[in-house]
Amino acid sequence: MIAGVNLLLNIVWLVCGGFILVLGYALGSLLLCVTIIGIPFGIQCFKLAGLALAPFGREIREREPPSGCLAVVMNILWILLPGLELALAHLVLALLFAITIVGLPLAAQHLKMTRLALLPFGFEVREKG
Repeated sequence: MIAGVNLLLNIVWLVCGGFILVLGYALGSLLLCVTIIGIPFGIQCFKLAGLALAPFGREIREREPPSGCLAVVMNILWILLPGLELALAHLVLALLFAITIVGLPLAAQHLKMTRLALLPFGFEVREKG
């Protein structure tokens, strides 16, 4: 029952702009992976693209054990480069979808993606359950 609802919501998500997000994150990750220095950031963009492909039925959790000092440094660099803009874009989209009652589940997913778009290092995307 829940898997069917998640599938339906993921299809609605893709039709209502999620597919464009997936393409944007995938293109960004490919461009970042061209350079050796950008590979860790490209991997995080792939993580965001995977979440944007099917956000319903997934959750974001902190990695065990914590990543430590390197994750903090990488998150600071991420915020300075694309992170703040991505998080703000997800917040704006969440506000736009929250205007309607039908868009509330989509707004909740954009808020979930805001956390990962702002601080991707040290977190992972898992299936709920």
